[in-house]
Amino acid sequence: MLNEVFKQYKSGTDIRGIAVEGVEGQHVNLTDDVIRKMADGFVLWLSKKVGKTADELNISVGRDSRISGPHIMELTTERFKAAGAQVLCCGLASTPSMFMTTVDLGCDGALQITASHHPFNRNGLKFFTREGGLEGSDIEAILEYAQNGEAPEEKSGGSITACDYMEDYAKGLCEKIKKEVNAEDYEHPLKGFHIVVDAGNGAGGFYADKVLAALGADTSGSRYLDPDGMFPNHVPNPEDAAAMASICEAVKKNSADLGVIFDTDVDRGGAVDSKGNEINRNRLVAVAAAIALEGNDGGTVVTDSITSSGLKEFIEKNLGGKHYRYRRGYKNVIDKALELNAEGINCPLAIETSGHAAMRENYFLDDGAYLCTKIIIKAAQLRKQGKDLSDLTADLKEPLESVEVRFQITEKDFRACGERIIEELTAYAEAQPGWQLADDNREGVRVSFDKDNGDGWFLLRLSVHDPIMPLNIESDSEGGADIIYKKLYEFLQGTKGLKL
Repeated sequence: MLNEVFKQYKSGTDIRGIAVEGVEGQHVNLTDDVIRKMADGFVLWLSKKVGKTADELNISVGRDSRISGPHIMELTTERFKAAGAQVLCCGLASTPSMFMTTVDLGCDGALQITASHHPFNRNGLKFFTREGGLEGSDIEAILEYAQNGEAPEEKSGGSITACDYMEDYAKGLCEKIKKEVNAEDYEHPLKGFHIVVDAGNGAGGFYADKVLAALGADTSGSRYLDPDGMFPNHVPNPEDAAAMASICEAVKKNSADLGVIFDTDVDRGGAVDSKGNEINRNRLVAVAAAIALEGNDGGTVVTDSITSSGLKEFIEKNLGGKHYRYRRGYKNVIDKALELNAEGINCPLAIETSGHAAMRENYFLDDGAYLCTKIIIKAAQLRKQGKDLSDLTADLKEPLESVEVRFQITEKDFRACGERIIEELTAYAEAQPGWQLADDNREGVRVSFDKDNGDGWFLLRLSVHDPIMPLNIESDSEGGADIIYKKLYEFLQGTKGLKL
């Protein structure tokens, strides 16, 4: 059982904390001592997982661009070496590439030092084995070792070797594009394409030079490719409005054919078509589904819970697939897709509206660069047919209004409070005329309304990690979201434990 000190570091399937000072009221809790203990805990956990002694382990370590990364890398690699392990120090790297070291380089485990899109002062530890990212229970086990001060016996013979695996990773993406586009100029399949990249000063700058330009694309007008852990231009996050406005502007300003954007550690991606339309959230899911369902007729696409009604219709009616709405959390949708495939259900894609997309053909690894590579391949294939990416989702119906409200839970046991509210709202919805509870919802409460009562739906759920209840509302009519909100507010104002 984790105590209150070590419980604070667990963030779903990652470890996260405050690594440097610089934000008022936020003080460092990822101290050197704590990081060393976490590294020791991973060695103990990994030894047990793969059935090897610590001095038989091969472990790779990478980091994103945040300012605390080099120091944390030094601390962790030294602890792995002290246990006798052979360590590959990969330097600046994407999170997906670190998983791929377990595939291509045979590493027993991998560590990526990242806190995704979070502010500069935060950082964290994300672990992989050949089976993929760790589960929440695995993170708890590692933290329990750290909490108890358990460490592997120190042994000589460990080593730290520099390794530029990102070079090989980029070449792998290049080979995929060459093969699947199969252009007349095989070595330069993107010749004639103008593609701009916005890396947000994260780890994704490599994509412009080592992938796109290497294949003949014009990448002029690309933005923020240089790593800068202070993120001076915008938050590296495809869900952030300012970030998406940046890549949209870059596409329009340069009359580009396509724009791609990554989060800090490149496990998420988004895109913009030649008309300046965002390929993000529901539209990104639609594009990825159209690509993944090719050759997988009738296949199932697993998404998170907040996807639109229009997306479900697009997947099932236009693409001939099946839509399986599941819970928020990229690991949740990936695990559900793995489970469905194990049951014999053809499921080629797991994707969250945040931009986490994992394809079966790519180890169900959420990889923003791989997703954008697949989108670029499709764009090249469509060009041969005289078409554009926008043609792929021309039939996708998108809501006229879309709103998200995040209610703070005021009770200490926020999970119990949230679950109680969901239970009460379910009973309330069942008794209301015109409220249609979704029969395919697996998280929170999702209710639909006809044209006379808001022409849309709401979903109230409990946040995966935080004392928050997010409310999503979509409507196909002007003013519909407000109508739906007012209906729900009649219930909310009688509840306890929410700050409205």
